[in-house]
Amino acid sequence: QLLEAKASLSLAQTQHALQLQQANDQMNNMVPKKQYEQLQTSLREEQRKAKQLQENLHWQAEQVCRQLVRTQEEHQCLLQAAVEQAEGLEHNLRSADAVLADKAAHLENAQAQLSRNKQLIKDLREENRVFAMALQAAELRQRSTEEKNQMLKEQTSALKQLIGKITPASLS
Repeated sequence: QLLEAKASLSLAQTQHALQLQQANDQMNNMVPKKQYEQLQTSLREEQRKAKQLQENLHWQAEQVCRQLVRTQEEHQCLLQAAVEQAEGLEHNLRSADAVLADKAAHLENAQAQLSRNKQLIKDLREENRVFAMALQAAELRQRSTEEKNQMLKEQTSALKQLIGKITPASLS
């Protein structure tokens, strides 16, 4: 039993020495306390800076988001104004087309009336020419008739004179 106890003790001592060696090795691999505290302070400072950067990023993201919303609203308003202006221009164009179509119809009617008037004038000129010729012929006939009339008056006057001379002689 003593030998077993010695062996167990020896084994326990060896294990303890091994654990002690491992602990020493770990302690040698460890950072000194002052350096550890500096690293802790640096870590906290970096964490604080990272948090501040994250907050700034979050704030900037919110600002950009707000700006994007404002820009989108402005663009929406501009687009709406452009659509309304385009609709107004389209309405004006349709109105102008209607007015132009009406004017074109009036011009076509006026052109047709002008063509009819030109034909009437042509017809009237032809009638005037015919009337002028007829008037000339009538004037010629009238002159001829007047000349014949004058001749008849002269013959009547000569006959009256002849009758005036014959009648007293035949009565006596």
